[in-house]
Amino acid sequence: MRTSRTAHGRVTRPARAARDRPPASMGRRLAAAVGLVFLGALPAAALDATARTPVPSGNYRSAREALRMGVRDYNAGDKEGAARALEYAAEQGHALALWKLGRMYAEGDGVPHDDLKAFEFFSRIADDTTDEGPDAQNSGVVASAFTALGTYFLDGIKGTYVRPNPERAYDMFNYAASYFGDPNAQYNLGRLYLDGTGVDTDARQAARWFNLAAEKGHAPAQALLGQLLVNGQGVPAQRARGLMWLSMAREAAQGRKDDWIVALYEKAWATASEEDRAAAMAQASQTTAQVTGSARRRR
Repeated sequence: MRTSRTAHGRVTRPARAARDRPPASMGRRLAAAVGLVFLGALPAAALDATARTPVPSGNYRSAREALRMGVRDYNAGDKEGAARALEYAAEQGHALALWKLGRMYAEGDGVPHDDLKAFEFFSRIADDTTDEGPDAQNSGVVASAFTALGTYFLDGIKGTYVRPNPERAYDMFNYAASYFGDPNAQYNLGRLYLDGTGVDTDARQAARWFNLAAEKGHAPAQALLGQLLVNGQGVPAQRARGLMWLSMAREAAQGRKDDWIVALYEKAWATASEEDRAAAMAQASQTTAQVTGSARRRR
């Protein structure tokens, strides 16, 4: 019988998981962990194919055509039509359709907001992963799905079978961060180490993961790495370099959700010496070019 990636049982971590890239088999083991949570917690009726809501077949000759029509409808503003087409492609196991539906339900984008449905779409991507490698065509979709699953396991989904489980969140983030180099997963992994959530508190490991994400242009990671360097927390103090990362994060900050980045920057900048400020600005111009190049390569 096939198993999948979200079992209630703890997924065994490889030795030195935070430092070494997981072996390809780790993806399959995590898949086993995800699906058993899904299967073990659903009522019997949910496992009965006759009880499922039928997906209109439409006039789609293939999952790929349904995906194209779904993207077209979505971009045209017909999100209801997009959801129908994407559901058809998702039923055929198309990873991009599963991912897009997961995002739509997670954000309430053209469909009712439903975190459990989003979780289940992302889980199907994890279940179907064959560990083709971080450069495979769907690697970005797979990495994003694991990162989303990690977020759901971190907080749980209220009123559902998805309970908070920081250790399982660690496994999801670690796989996406180590195997795929996903910057969002690297940032979330750094936060776990910084806060001691699901792992022992380790500011040095937090700085390591923040640095990897920061070099890919991840603004929140840049901000927290900058703060650690300015304060010498877990790493030797490098005030100028810390100010550099904070200034880059400040430039990338967008809207109210990033007010905390602005606050960190302003506090550090206000207490910095003129020498450190000048050094930070000099370093920023060179590092910005490197970060921009890294972001372009990831696309």
